[in-house]
Amino acid sequence: MKVILRFLRKYKLECVIAPLFKLLEACFDLMVPLVVQSIVDKGIANGDTSYILKMCLVLVSLGIIGLVCAVIAQYFAAKAAVGMATGMRHSLFSHLGRFSYSETDKLGTSSMITRMTSDVNQLQSGVNMSLRLFLRSPIIVFGAMIMAFFVNPDIALVFVVVIPVLSVIVFGIILAGIPLYRRVQSRLDRVTSLTRENLSGVRVIRAFNKENEEISEFETANGEHTKIQNFTGRITALMNPLTYVVVNLGIIAIIYFSAPAVNTGNMSQGELIAMYNYMTQILVELVKLANTIFLVTKALACARRIEAVFDTPTGMNIADDPATEGVENSPAVEFEGAALTYSSASAPSVSGVNFKAQNGMTVGIIGGTGSGKTTLVNMIPRFYDATEGVVRFMGRDVREYDLEFLRTQIAVVPQKAVLFKGTVRSNLCWGRENATDGELWAALEIAQAADFIREKDGGLDARVEQKGRNFSGGQRQRLCIARAIVSKAPVLILDDSASALDFATEARRRHAILNLDYNPCVFIISQRTSSISHADLILVLDDGAVVGQGTHEELLHGCDVYREIYRSLFKGGEANG
Repeated sequence: MKVILRFLRKYKLECVIAPLFKLLEACFDLMVPLVVQSIVDKGIANGDTSYILKMCLVLVSLGIIGLVCAVIAQYFAAKAAVGMATGMRHSLFSHLGRFSYSETDKLGTSSMITRMTSDVNQLQSGVNMSLRLFLRSPIIVFGAMIMAFFVNPDIALVFVVVIPVLSVIVFGIILAGIPLYRRVQSRLDRVTSLTRENLSGVRVIRAFNKENEEISEFETANGEHTKIQNFTGRITALMNPLTYVVVNLGIIAIIYFSAPAVNTGNMSQGELIAMYNYMTQILVELVKLANTIFLVTKALACARRIEAVFDTPTGMNIADDPATEGVENSPAVEFEGAALTYSSASAPSVSGVNFKAQNGMTVGIIGGTGSGKTTLVNMIPRFYDATEGVVRFMGRDVREYDLEFLRTQIAVVPQKAVLFKGTVRSNLCWGRENATDGELWAALEIAQAADFIREKDGGLDARVEQKGRNFSGGQRQRLCIARAIVSKAPVLILDDSASALDFATEARRRHAILNLDYNPCVFIISQRTSSISHADLILVLDDGAVVGQGTHEELLHGCDVYREIYRSLFKGGEANG
């Protein structure tokens, strides 16, 4: 509940006005049976037509006033609910954006999407209905019972029996439904995850003819979701029939006990009609309340899931007085006994890393698949924090820096080339917002991307589709490299960013980066020894450990793993240029 109250604070007035006007509407509704009783007992019984017309005008007035109150209540309830959901989405998106890779891995992308969309929408509907009906319905139910005592205290005892029975039914189903709806949402996460995986990997699925296996896996997950959804639906569906049965039994009891009193003249026909109307009002309100309870039950389950996200710390401990500058004459990057163990792993992915990289140096990182190359460089910009040892940038522990400052000092080209919908210019300016056209073209020249951008209509203003679908894999990689170069960061990390480039283009790009005017410290992760043979320092990783470091010539003579990689690639036709 605290996550709901947190975002409803801005709408205190709306949260008061909406239930208040619903309360007024309920009061006018409770007066209707009394007016009908008066029409029957005084107007119809005495044949007083003018009195009947006057009371009918009162009924119309009560209806119009009730309608106005309902519209006002609905407006303010919707304003509060939509405003709460809007604020919650903004806050949730901001909180998720501050997650480290560890928290993102733990929660899962599909689960985060479900919580930001489906869960927030359910919560919005629940708050809206709560403000409108959670006060009105109890007022009608208990107000009808109180008014029944004013009409006929003896017959009103039927209400005293019916209402507690209905309360047991309603709240019993609520208690049973909340944990079930929580399970429904978790199954929905799984279905969303599979759908996302299939849509993003549709080409790979088709390439390997795995459509049937994916369909089978989806049908299994969807079947589990359907099964728990159906079971939950059966439990909650008991609400309406049980309330109808109890209320109609109450109506039968009223008629049964009232008939002798009407015959003997101890009770008027108008009083009987009023008692019947009050019981009918209870039935109608309980049906509304049942539907509201379904929504609120789902909303509470969703609120707990959203609250769990907000309760998840961002993982990045920021220093009380974060630094925004390094120590003079210090290495650009230094690892001292650094190790990283992922939260879900039982063993370190990288351990015992020790090296220093001075400003202007080129550091090559090579190793087999899964050896920890990307994990190692991810510790420099604090995508993951080292679980042991220290990673330093410009002489300071990376955890001492202001995170935004640190990330502006380290430019990363990830393994997967990611471009955003917009233009070439808007994508390159992610590196530096105020970069001039000359600087953008210079970065494109260095990345070997200028030629194909010139051929595009609009040049720097050429359109880029989502994920860069209108560019080839090699072109996307070169644009990502250009974006990193635009930032002119002191440290440049190229994580296997030349895998889609041919040898000639990659050689020209490598030569251009070596001659950058701002002289950054460059980290190059590659599967090719030719891409890193020129490096001042080469780190060879095997199963998360640095098994060799030195120059190309030193490692050829002193590191078996590097020599094996070199020979396997060289025999396959790799050139050393």
